[in-house]
Formats: sequence, C-alpha cells, structure tokens
Amino acid sequence: MENYSIIIFILAIVIGLSAFADKVKLPYPILLVIAGIAIGFIPSMGEIEINPEIIFLIFLPPLLYDASFNISPKHFKTNLGTISNLAIPLVFLTTFWIAVVSHYMIPGMSWPLSFVLGAILSATDAVAAVSITKGLGIPEKTITILEGESLINDASALVAYRFAVAAAMGSAFIIWKATLNFVLLLGGGFLVGFVMAKILSIILTKVHKNTNATIGFMLLMPFVTYLIAEHLHVSGVIAVVVLGLAISRFSNKIFPQNLKDSSKSLWDIIIFLLNGLIFILIGLNFRYILKDIDNDMILPYIGYAAVITAVALLTRMVRIFLQKINLQKAFQNNDKKRRKVSEHALLDTKNSFIISWSGMRGIVSLAIALGLPKFLEDGTPFPQRNAIIFISVAVVLLTLIGQGLTLPWIVKKLNLKEEEQKE
Repeated sequence: MENYSIIIFILAIVIGLSAFADKVKLPYPILLVIAGIAIGFIPSMGEIEINPEIIFLIFLPPLLYDASFNISPKHFKTNLGTISNLAIPLVFLTTFWIAVVSHYMIPGMSWPLSFVLGAILSATDAVAAVSITKGLGIPEKTITILEGESLINDASALVAYRFAVAAAMGSAFIIWKATLNFVLLLGGGFLVGFVMAKILSIILTKVHKNTNATIGFMLLMPFVTYLIAEHLHVSGVIAVVVLGLAISRFSNKIFPQNLKDSSKSLWDIIIFLLNGLIFILIGLNFRYILKDIDNDMILPYIGYAAVITAVALLTRMVRIFLQKINLQKAFQNNDKKRRKVSEHALLDTKNSFIISWSGMRGIVSLAIALGLPKFLEDGTPFPQRNAIIFISVAVVLLTLIGQGLTLPWIVKKLNLKEEEQKE
C-alpha cells in the first residue's frame, strides 16, 4: 500500500513538472531527474527498489515498440548504414575504450570488471535524446538516426554485458563463440519478431473493425513478443523492434483514420507516463546507491564517472565524424548512373555534432548495472559491485543533466551559424 501511494505521488509529480517544463522552456527529463534526486533525500521517503527484470519487461517493450512503430521507414532505410554502425561497432568500441580507461584509472578494477563497466555504459538512450530535442527543430533524419540506433544498440550492449559478466565470474572468453552467440541472438530475435508480426497482422485483419479489441491486441503483443524471445534465449529487443516496424507498415494498409487516432492518443499517454517514471526513478535511486559507498570515495568515483563520460563522448564523436567522411567518399566514388550511397544518407557537420552530443545514457544502463550478480559462483561477493553501480549511475546522471542541459543551447547555436552561412 505504501509503494502504491509513492507511485501515485510520483505520477502526479511527473504530470505537474512536465507542465511546468513547458512554461520555463526546459526539457522535462532534466527536471524529472533533478526532482527525483531531491525527493530521494526526503527523510520520510521510503526506498523504491528497482528490479531490473521489471524494467526490461514493463518499460522496454512498449518504449521500443512505440519508437519502431512511429519511426520514418523512408529515413530508416536511407540511413541504415549509419544506424547499424552506431548500434553495433560503436557499442563494442565504447565498451573497449571505457574498459581500457577504467582498468588503468580505477584502483582494483581488473580487466573483466572494466569490461563489465564498459558494457553497462556502451549503449545510448534515445528516449532521453528525443525527449530533450523535442521542439528544437531538429531534422527528422537526425531524430530517425538517434531512434534507430537505440532500437538496436540495447541488444549489442546486453550481449557485451553478458560476456563481460561471465568473464568476471570466471568463464573463459572465446571470440568465435561470442560472435556466433551475437549472430544467433540477433537472428533469432528477428525471426521471433517476424513470426509474431505475422500472427498479429492475421488477428488484426479479423478484428480491425472493433477498435477496443484492435488496440488491446496491439498493447499486449509487445510484451508477449518480448517474453517469447527471452524464453527462447534470443534478443527480445530485436524481436519487439521488428514487430513494431512490421505492424507499422501493415497498419497503413488496413487501419481507418479514426482507429489510428485512437491508438496514437492512448500510446502517447502511456509512453509519456513511462518516460516520466523512468527519469524520476533514475534520480530517486541515487540516494540509495550513495549509501553503499564510503564517504571518502564519493568524490573520486564522481571524478572517474566524469572521465568515463568524456571518453564515451569522444569515442562517439570520432566514430560519427569518421562515418560522415566515409559516406562522403563512398558517394563521390559511386558511378553517377548508379549511386549506392544516397545523397540523403550523407551527414553534414551540424547533424554529426548533434548526433554526437545526443549520446546520453539512461534506463537500460541503470537496469543492467543494478542487475549485477551479488555473488560469484563460489559464494564470494562480486568484486567492486558497489563501485561499478555508483559510477554507472553517476555517468547516467552526468550525461542526462550535463549533455541534456547543453544540447538545446548547442542546437540553437548551430542553427544560427547555419543561417549566417546561408546569408
């Protein structure tokens, strides 16, 4: 009953602060995170324990489904090369460089533990980026790249995390097994998503004249698809993404406009509340993570988090600008009669910088950090567990608040510069 009251209280704060954010022209995720931190330090506030499995089951499927359902198929297909480069190679590159820096910077951080920390912080959160950039006049192409990246990079990060934790638990890391596992996870997830989309499309064909039944099936299916994929030990993330993409195309053919409007209104409310809960829970948990850290280690750990944030941002920036150069070269070298790289797939400096700066961490990083095992297989405590969780949460907060607060200002500056160049 106490938790129920707290959740109602949090939802009321989410709605109120979102309205206030519109008045002060401040991104509401930033206000919610800061409010969450402040509320967490109220003495009478009970601890809300975040169960990582609940996050992956309750939050992830609807958010992934909504993003993939509403993504522009045209822009997604055009920019698939950039999206796949950010969602797979960049995730592993970020894991590697964070691991290298952590190993040499943080005392007692072994190579397996460093790679665990790197994997936790390797994937960006487009929920944060898109929420913060909303209303800033960012091109749909840029938004599509950010959303498309986040639809796939969670799967890459979770694979890297599983192998890093296995190595920390004492298992040997074999590259060919890891690669095969990654391919099977993605391929299996794609197959499950495709099959479930076919099943859902058959159901919707039969019931699409019944608005309540149609919307009900569309609300339920992302959760069912995710559970089936995870039960089969393939990627639930990819399965839900494929489901959303397929049903989006199918709905355009058979859904009447009134059904689309009803469905969109309901999904918008659900996604708004889920997003709000996510950001405020990130802030709320800071106090309870803080209590497991020695007071004299708080400042050093925040310093480590700041360095890791800079490394992740630099790695992302280098990879994106290299992609910009590679696309330009490929476009120029193509035969004029048959271009393999579309002109619309090219990145300019403005978009490249916005995409780079939008690499904020969020709920997935928090969930997999909190999901770290408490004990090794021999029963001894998992080494550096509290340090890894604290640094991970600190990086999430630094990227959300630091990059999140500066992103609108950067976008405005880049827009002004672009207008001056045109004149």
